[in-house]
Amino acid sequence: MLKEIGGLQNLELKEVPDPVPAPGEAVIEVQYAALNPADRYLAEGQYPAKPTFPHILGRDGIGKVVAVGNAVISPRVGEVRVVLRGEAGVNRPGTFAQRLSVPVEYLAPKPAGWSDTEASGAALVYCTAYQALTMWEVFAPNSVVLVTGASGGVGTASVLLAKAMGFRVIALSRSSEKQEKLVALGADIVLNPDSPNWRQDVKQALDGRRVDLAIDNIGGPLLPQVIDTLGDKGRISVVGRLAGPVPDFNTASLLFRRLRIGGVQVGAYTANEVNEAWKKIVGLLARTGQRPPVDEIFEFSDLPKAFDRLAAGPMGKVLLKVR
Repeated sequence: MLKEIGGLQNLELKEVPDPVPAPGEAVIEVQYAALNPADRYLAEGQYPAKPTFPHILGRDGIGKVVAVGNAVISPRVGEVRVVLRGEAGVNRPGTFAQRLSVPVEYLAPKPAGWSDTEASGAALVYCTAYQALTMWEVFAPNSVVLVTGASGGVGTASVLLAKAMGFRVIALSRSSEKQEKLVALGADIVLNPDSPNWRQDVKQALDGRRVDLAIDNIGGPLLPQVIDTLGDKGRISVVGRLAGPVPDFNTASLLFRRLRIGGVQVGAYTANEVNEAWKKIVGLLARTGQRPPVDEIFEFSDLPKAFDRLAAGPMGKVLLKVR
């Protein structure tokens, strides 16, 4: 648990009382939980949350229902459920614990054919990617989607969902090993953003076309370069800022192609909206037979090492084995 704001060094392993389900809630015994950059941001005081301390981090997970509150008809004790995006790990105790109480409207069945590990880390990043892909007007089939930070959790989710939607996908990654894996996930064009010619390579590969939608997980100096690849009425869905602030941003770069930049906030989804998004996500992945990639699984006591792996740049999700 997190003792106080200030950073991940304030995490400690500690016994706490078992949660008791309130009316409309269910307690799950967590089997696997997933790490997200937002967990670190909250620990560092960079996330707009006001939890009670000590606080238990963790926004994703899967587990077996062991108790339900009054008026709960579904799920039943013994059923396995995925934790969808709600207040878990934000303003309520999260999934980095053996047991967790969650309002039942934020629990969903495990998708058919998915393993527990695949399902445990999918909800937050796939709902985020889905919002990034659908927050603008409807794009025509074969529209071009560019994804920065494509090997991360939201990045791989964006690639898989965009392909399932029928889009042409350009993925940016600095690692040659990860580039090969992104091709296996279905990316049509994979480029290294450190290459001085990557924008020219995009234009050449598209035969004069330009990018319709960019999903930006990186920010920093890369964002103006991404803007340069956009066509008329191009859109940018901003998910993260792993590279920090954008230096020397020229707002005039938005004018003549009527470009728009918008922030993604999956926490703005209502319970109904996040459930509807999750159903569509599962249906989209069923079209292609793809599954959420898992990078590495750590023992519960190795949470600091898991955060180190997350910071190093995984290919897919970093998980904790809680039980």
